[in-house]
Amino acid sequence: RGAGGGGGGGERRQAGMRRFTWKEIGQRNGLGPAPQERWLVIHRKVYDISHFYRRHPGGARLLVSHAGQDATVSREMLVKDFRELRATVERMGLLEPNQLFFFLLLAHIFVAPLPSQFLFSSPPKVFFLLFQVQASWLQHDLGHLSVFRKTKWNHLLHKFVMCHLIGASAKWWTLLHSQHHAKPNCFHKDPDIDMHPFLFTLGKKFSVELGIKKKKYMPYNHQHKYFFISEYLYPPAIPCEVLKGLRDSTFDLENLRKTKVAESKNIIKNQNNNNQIFGRVGDLRHHIPDLPHPPQRMLESSWFVWVSQMNHIPMDIDYDKNLDWVSTQLLATCNVEQSLFNDWFTGHLNFQIEHHLFPTMPRHNYCKVAPLVKSLCAKHGLEYQCKPLLTAFADIVQ
Repeated sequence: RGAGGGGGGGERRQAGMRRFTWKEIGQRNGLGPAPQERWLVIHRKVYDISHFYRRHPGGARLLVSHAGQDATVSREMLVKDFRELRATVERMGLLEPNQLFFFLLLAHIFVAPLPSQFLFSSPPKVFFLLFQVQASWLQHDLGHLSVFRKTKWNHLLHKFVMCHLIGASAKWWTLLHSQHHAKPNCFHKDPDIDMHPFLFTLGKKFSVELGIKKKKYMPYNHQHKYFFISEYLYPPAIPCEVLKGLRDSTFDLENLRKTKVAESKNIIKNQNNNNQIFGRVGDLRHHIPDLPHPPQRMLESSWFVWVSQMNHIPMDIDYDKNLDWVSTQLLATCNVEQSLFNDWFTGHLNFQIEHHLFPTMPRHNYCKVAPLVKSLCAKHGLEYQCKPLLTAFADIVQ
């Protein structure tokens, strides 16, 4: 049971030792018998966040994902050891970015399309494809505030790369991606798996649930086949988010407003003006021979989808179990073996476990912290999955 107290519930603070059962608390999650109430527990104190959650600096949906649960970290020994690991990481300077690394990374991104100026056949577009995909990995670094020491510079360059080079909304990406990191592979809370059940059925539990309810939106027995078609739908997350809004009564229009819809016009601008994507930055693209727009986008989307899904889709997908931070990340995440090619091809997302445990860590330090993370997992009996790249791809389809 939890002791009374907390924001919005002054009478509970005055009551002092008023107690609630976990059943009562669990029903205050915004979905139960009292949908207007949302409570959470921190250090055995119950906090009423029914009115505060919309003002939460990290976003309303991020805080609501913990409603009706104990938000205090559990499994004290594991958490204690992880905090010690975090302190070690800070002492080693592994959260500090290497400016030379990111300068060379940025230079290689802009150099990639240059050969297309001297070649006059369809292969030159491959060089521009490299630019687009590698820019996607760079915006991910910027979105996690891991390139510059100052948050402001990360935000500014993230907006430039995301909105003007890639053609998507930086605010929209940040909102959804922060939710993914908070509750990876947790249904209703991780937007990255919102394609269930409208496009695919994910996870053994949810497949059985759909079978019992006799609900069917797609021919799921063929989903391993039409997955190869769906990856070419660009950008894939937008229709899924719209469908989620129709399904989920807790869809927060306030959050949708905060993504600055005007900024998302860059998506249309980018799609219609792909041949001028460099704009005044040098008009490089005017020298690139035309290739039909869809093939380039299809290749780009395919590369992105396979890399982004290989670390999570084959892992455990379930309702939120309210586990501690480390266990939540490890159950939903796996790594891919390190090599120079794998690091480059995936933007270092082959170190997904390390990335999820230390979201602001610069990618060039993942390999340095990996042995420490493996030791932590071995000590507490947690599985640290690492597989070859092609095996990771095959596991998506399987």
